[in-house]
Amino acid sequence: MAGKWYDILLYDPGNPMYFTSLLFWLLFAAVLLVYSFFYKKALHRNAYLLVVSLFFYYKAGGLFFFMLVVSTLADYFIGLAIHRQEAGKKKLFLLVLSLFINLGILVYFKYAYFFADLLASLTGSDILVTNFLAAGWNKITGAGLNINQIVLPVGVSFYTFQTISYTVDVYRGKVEPVKRLADFGFYVSFFPQLVAGPIVRAAAFIPQLYQKYQLTRRQVWHAIYLILGGLIKKMVIADFLALQVIDRVFENPGLYSGLENLLAVYSYAIQIFFDFSGYTDIAIGVALLMGFKLPINFNAPYQAVSMADFWRRWHISLSSWLRDYLYIPLGGNRKGKVRTQTNLMITMLLGGLWHGAHWRFLLWGAYHGILLVLGRMLKLNMVNAWPAWLKRFFVFHLIAFGWILFRAPSLDSIALLGQQIVNSMGWSDLLGFISAYALPLLFLTISFVFVSLPLRWVENFRGYYISRPYWLKILSILVVLLLIFIFQSTEMVPFIYFQF
Repeated sequence: MAGKWYDILLYDPGNPMYFTSLLFWLLFAAVLLVYSFFYKKALHRNAYLLVVSLFFYYKAGGLFFFMLVVSTLADYFIGLAIHRQEAGKKKLFLLVLSLFINLGILVYFKYAYFFADLLASLTGSDILVTNFLAAGWNKITGAGLNINQIVLPVGVSFYTFQTISYTVDVYRGKVEPVKRLADFGFYVSFFPQLVAGPIVRAAAFIPQLYQKYQLTRRQVWHAIYLILGGLIKKMVIADFLALQVIDRVFENPGLYSGLENLLAVYSYAIQIFFDFSGYTDIAIGVALLMGFKLPINFNAPYQAVSMADFWRRWHISLSSWLRDYLYIPLGGNRKGKVRTQTNLMITMLLGGLWHGAHWRFLLWGAYHGILLVLGRMLKLNMVNAWPAWLKRFFVFHLIAFGWILFRAPSLDSIALLGQQIVNSMGWSDLLGFISAYALPLLFLTISFVFVSLPLRWVENFRGYYISRPYWLKILSILVVLLLIFIFQSTEMVPFIYFQF
C-alpha cells in the first residue's frame, strides 16, 4: 500500500536521512527556497534555521532529538547563571553541573555496556543494562520500546563536546552567554555539522548569528565545489572501497591472502579519510550556501611528517578541543617532562575512548599516545635528517597500521590479519590479485595521488574551477551525478563517524 505524501516528513529507522540521500537534497532545496524569504533578518533567519535543524536531526535520529533539546536547554540556562555569578563555589558548581549533565548523557548512551562488561568481568557477576528512558516512555505512553537495548543517539559525541566548550568558555570569561534561547539552540543544532562535526566553538560561530547575510557568486561556487568533492569522496571512492574490499576482508581476514589484507589496510586508510573529510566538505559547503562559515577539519593529514603534525592536521576540531579542554587543564607541558608525557597519554587514551566504547579504541588511543610520547622523548620529529617524502611515507604507515585497531571487529581478527600479512602474502599469484582487484587498485592509486598533491595545487585547482564558465561548471555537476549513479551501492552506507 502506497504511503501518504507526508511520510517523507516522518523518521524512518530503516532509512535515516543523510547527505547521501536524494531526499536530503530535495528537502534542502525546499529549505533554501523558503530561506530566501527570511535570510535578511537575523532573528527570523535564526529561528527558521533552528526549526529546520531540529527537523533534519529528527529525520536522522528520530525521537533522540529530545535529548538534543534537553542538552540545549540545560546549557543555555546554566550559561546564563554562570555569567551572573562572581568567581567562587557557586560558579564552579554550575560548571560541574553542566559537565555532569553532558558527560552523564554521553556516558549513559555510549559507555553503559562497556562499563557494565568491565564491572561484570571484575566481579564475576552478570550485569544487565536497562534503557531507563525507554522504560519510562513505555510507562507513560504504553509503548512497547525495547528496554534491554540502549541505542546511541546520532551525533551525541559532537554536540555534547560543543555545549561543554560553551559553558567552559563562559566560565572562563572567553565568551558572553547567548541571550536568546532560539539563537543558542541554533548554535547547538545547526544541521550541516550537527551529527559528525566539525565541533564548532561558540566564539567562532555565535557572532555569525548577528551578522548581515553575505554570499558572493564565488562563495556559491566554492560551496558547490566542496559539496561535489565531498560526494565523490564518500559515495564514489570510500563506499566503493568499503564494499569491494574492506568490509569482506576485515570480517574474515583468514580467508584472504596477505596481499588482500594489505590492500584492505591501505583502502581503509583512504576510506576513513575520504568518508569523514567528505562529510566535512559537504557540511562546510551546505553551511556556506546559507551564509555561515564552519572551520576546516582536515589539512592534508597524510602529508604529516610526524605524529604531532598529523594531529594538527586530522580532525582538527576534536584535536584542538582535547588540547584546550583536557590536555592544557591537566597541566599541558608546563609541569616537567614526566607530567607532560603523562598528560599526553591521558589525553590520547580518552580521545581514543571518545570514538567508541571498545578496547580497540582505547588501544588505538594508547598507540597514538605512545608514538607522540616517543616523538617528544627522542626529539626526532621522525628523523629530521630524512627527506620530506620519506618522513611522510614513514608516518603514513604508522597511521595506516594504527587504523587496523580502529576498523577490525575484534582483537582476534587484528592478530589474524597481521599473521596473513607476515606469513601468507601470496606473491605467487600477484597477476591474479591485480586482475581480481583492478578497479579498487585504480581507485586506490588515484586516491593516493590526490592526498599527496601539494596544497597549493589543490587550492589553485579550486580557484580554477570557480572561475570557469557556467556551462562547464554545470557539466561538472552532471558528471559527478553520473559517477554517483554508476558507483553508488544498492544500500546506503552511513558515514563512519555517525557511530561515534
